[in-house]
Amino acid sequence: MPTIATIQPEALITGVILAGGQGTRMGGVDKGLQLHAGKALVRHVAERLAPQVDQLMINANRNEAAYTAFGYPVFADRITGFAGPLAGLHAALSAASTPLVLTVPCDSPGLPLDLVGRLHDAQQSSHANLAIATAGGRLHPVFCLCRRSLLAQLEAYLLGGGRKVAAWCADMGAIEVDFSDQCQAFDNFNTLGDLTRS
Repeated sequence: MPTIATIQPEALITGVILAGGQGTRMGGVDKGLQLHAGKALVRHVAERLAPQVDQLMINANRNEAAYTAFGYPVFADRITGFAGPLAGLHAALSAASTPLVLTVPCDSPGLPLDLVGRLHDAQQSSHANLAIATAGGRLHPVFCLCRRSLLAQLEAYLLGGGRKVAAWCADMGAIEVDFSDQCQAFDNFNTLGDLTRS
């Protein structure tokens, strides 16, 4: 896996943890702040992602002070109404200053330690606008490396009522990057009971 030092300045990457959902399957709690193994889910994710990117930010639509306490910039969706992960990506593309933005969900605390390197290598070699993860034949489009230049297209899609992450990624010519060697890294926590998993 290439270290961040090998990435050219024009390809600097902002990592964004998407924690702006409603946590419906957890009873409406703020999922990123729920504890797993003694730490908030968002902290688990940050500890694995921060070393892979140039800057780390958090997208959250409530409890801003609690998220700010983790030490990273926090911003809310610009498209209101809890419009889903694409609204988080839209806000991330708006907030970032780097050419590339990587998003991950707040509820996958075991995400790959080589996530950014592999997505970036695939995107650069294919000249794709986006690179998204797959594992075990399953698409994980919220694990997405995206060019910030796609902001206008994404905004138009959202304002037109579009919400499907995979559909928009396909429209933008996303390349799929296989992580089947570590499928469990994409396991996510959907219920309060999941938080007790080891």
